[in-house]
Amino acid sequence: MSWVLVLPIAVPFATAVVAYLARNYPAGRWISLAGSALSLVVSAILMVAVLNEGVIAAQMSNWNAPFGITLVADYLSAVMVVITAITGLATAIYALGEIPEETESLGFYALFQVLIAGVTGAFLTGDLFNLYVWFEVMLIASFSLLVIGGGKERLDAGIKYVALNLVSTLIFLSGIGLLYGVTGTLNMADLRQAVANAENQGLITVIAMMFMVGFGVKAAVFPLFFWLPASYHTPYFTISAVFAGLLTKVGVYAMMRMFTLVFVGDVGFTHEILIWVSLLTMFTGVIGAAAQSDFRKILSFHIISQIGYMTLGLALFTPLALMGGVFYLVHHIIVKANLFFVAGLAKQYAGSTDLNKIGGLYKSSPLLAALFIIPAFSLAGFPPLSGFWAKYLIVKAALEIDAWFIAFVSLLVGLLTIFSMTKIWGMAFWKPHPDGIDPTPDRAPARVTRAMMIPIIGLAAMTILIGFYPEPFVQFAQTAAQQLLDPTDYVTTVLGVQP
Repeated sequence: MSWVLVLPIAVPFATAVVAYLARNYPAGRWISLAGSALSLVVSAILMVAVLNEGVIAAQMSNWNAPFGITLVADYLSAVMVVITAITGLATAIYALGEIPEETESLGFYALFQVLIAGVTGAFLTGDLFNLYVWFEVMLIASFSLLVIGGGKERLDAGIKYVALNLVSTLIFLSGIGLLYGVTGTLNMADLRQAVANAENQGLITVIAMMFMVGFGVKAAVFPLFFWLPASYHTPYFTISAVFAGLLTKVGVYAMMRMFTLVFVGDVGFTHEILIWVSLLTMFTGVIGAAAQSDFRKILSFHIISQIGYMTLGLALFTPLALMGGVFYLVHHIIVKANLFFVAGLAKQYAGSTDLNKIGGLYKSSPLLAALFIIPAFSLAGFPPLSGFWAKYLIVKAALEIDAWFIAFVSLLVGLLTIFSMTKIWGMAFWKPHPDGIDPTPDRAPARVTRAMMIPIIGLAAMTILIGFYPEPFVQFAQTAAQQLLDPTDYVTTVLGVQP
């Protein structure tokens, strides 16, 4: 069974090596595309294994848990690996139309595959030290992708990005050291009982807050999000899309894992703080988006806002709320990556992402306009798209426990999201171009527009599918939430599996 858990990590790493060797040839992009397709296949095999067998685990290098390296997958891990592979394949296709040959020769596709491997490894690891390692793999690859191609703006954004994330890493690593000193283990399954038996529960709560801050920077929650809007609007749209879809979600995933599996001894304190953090994240993010006039900057602030919904599902800590958080996590990856893809194609047509300098996209490209409406309306929570069901579950969970203020803020943020999306629609798509030009697809080569349109159509179709047929996805999220709230199978599987 170990190969099922190893392959989703090994395939992108192997692809990265081969793509780097072929970086000076056009074959590099096709190697990346083939590797991304293979990653989706092995991720699907992992998902089938989890659906058939429940939680699965493997011990590496003949070391029993909790002493060795453990890979483990439950419903949440498996779906995150699959959605990572889907996003990776969509991005690899999109890159065919945007990434120039000179950037490809710098090792773009190798770095991209290393990033996918790092994200996948973070979702599958079963111990905290290796989670730290995967965070570092992601940080190195993402910083390199952020600054690749040069330019003062990219370098400035990269420095801000890496500096704040290094602070997060230091806090996280300090928390790991303290937790190991208290419990003598870093295996997540073993930590559940070790933390519960620790004598100094006050120190455990302090360590939990360190983890919350460390993961909070990665997830871009209030007030730790400033690195995100300072950097996500600067690189290629291909890079922005994969960052927007995946990177912050690793922080959310880590928070969900640790604050349901390990840090559950003082829920009244830790999760109460997380409720207010989530609400402030939602509100400040959407207000920041409303103040922007650049396509990508608006979308960047909306990443922050929507992260608040996901952490709110964790903070409320009920079965329905966690189910909503898991559903929101998956929905948002698809929708947000797609919106950045649309923004990149809009720039190809109109020449800019500044809403004051573009217009007329609806008249010149009705298809692109329609493909923008689908993820934009889904992000805002319009029925029956996927975002409606995600918000519905969160709001219903709040109302079930009579948290009226939380439900009100959630609905208010949804309304303010509509304002930002209609602002983009009105200025980029509906109004005439301020220079009186026609931003037709003829401004971009046919090869470019075809390659960039394929993943946009595919992800939009997924959004519609989830929206119109939500029942199997809701049931999946319900099972994932049950496994988070009752991790007995997770613990017994990890500690009971022999190498």
